[in-house]
Amino acid sequence: MGKPRLNLRLRADLLRKLEDATRRPGLTKNAVIEQALEEYFEPATRYGLQERLLRRLDDFEVRQGEIERDVAMSLEALGQFILYWLTRTDPIPAGEREIAHALGQKRFDHFIAQVARKLIDGDGLAKKIIDADETSGRPL
Repeated sequence: MGKPRLNLRLRADLLRKLEDATRRPGLTKNAVIEQALEEYFEPATRYGLQERLLRRLDDFEVRQGEIERDVAMSLEALGQFILYWLTRTDPIPAGEREIAHALGQKRFDHFIAQVARKLIDGDGLAKKIIDADETSGRPL
């Protein structure tokens, strides 16, 4: 037994769009109408793409929150270090400034190398803090 026959009355503009769409080879009026009815009666088909996009946007929002938390943690650590350094470091006498500058440059180069190594190894302070936070179950 074949498919039941159905007669439809369509607005002129919809009929024109349907005829334009079915001029392409391999696409029939019947196929277009069946697909439209399936999407109308099965919301999962109709909204599947929207739901997937919303789920991905939610994932992006979670990741964005994690990035914001990490940046805030980094800025706070840097701010605390600078505050400590400014309050605890005595001024350098004028005669020792060149030696202090050279020593400071050497220490800075060592510091940058250390930061680079930690970032490459993936075993930095931020990872340790995040791991400790995840084991405690408390938000930072």
